[in-house]
Amino acid sequence: MTTTATRPIGARPRAAIDAKTLRTDKWWIAPLLTVIGLTAWVAYATVRVFMHKYFWVENYHYLTPFYSPCVTDRCADAGAAEFGAILPNWWIIPDAAFSLPFLLLFRLTCYYYRKAYYRSFWMSPPACAVPDGHKTYSGETRFPLIFQNLHRYAFYAAGLISLINTWDAIKAMHSPGGFGLGLGNIILWINVLCLWAYTLSCHSCRHIVGGRLKHFSQHPLRYRFWTFVSKLNTRHMGLAWTTLATLAITDFYVMAVSAGWFNDLRFIG
Repeated sequence: MTTTATRPIGARPRAAIDAKTLRTDKWWIAPLLTVIGLTAWVAYATVRVFMHKYFWVENYHYLTPFYSPCVTDRCADAGAAEFGAILPNWWIIPDAAFSLPFLLLFRLTCYYYRKAYYRSFWMSPPACAVPDGHKTYSGETRFPLIFQNLHRYAFYAAGLISLINTWDAIKAMHSPGGFGLGLGNIILWINVLCLWAYTLSCHSCRHIVGGRLKHFSQHPLRYRFWTFVSKLNTRHMGLAWTTLATLAITDFYVMAVSAGWFNDLRFIG
């Protein structure tokens, strides 16, 4: 026995609408800008990672974050192998081979970036009140999206890499000529501070700090840190884009000084 849905007596029939969406605003601009922005950044980063030069300024110990920690024989030859040269000089191997995969995993699985590339590259969905670009939806329960659950573990690696970037900024204050301060130092520190803000604003960090607590009053330090992280969390999207900009600017500045395009503006030393 089968039943069919019936319309209540007196109810108006639903309008037959052929259009996919009734939105008349330019809703497609946001996903388009996301595609352009992320594509441009990935293209630049890929070229720089496999360029294998102009990543180190020996006079001031400037090391681009794209190559930190530098672990190939190239790094040792340049004097940038702070933690030792472990890998050979094969072109296909990035000089920061140990950190880049974890940073990529952290960004790919980031809650904001998921929203960004789901809506832009996958059109799933591209905007509110706009149909999904796919007929079926299984969430993040199947391959490959099930690996998004690794985000909480990638957070720990990202925190460790932020510590290494901080060490790079500290070392750059003590060049072979002694203590010094230049425009490059300021750029390195701005990038480090932004990276810390983005990393700490992570949803996983907020859960780690304040999750599974039944009484905040019994954990005042964790509550205070949770409050701080929660304020950062509200700016997670802005910090995600800001750090992409600071990473590119820092790398370009180090590359330009290393290549001799211009000299570092020195204030001390």
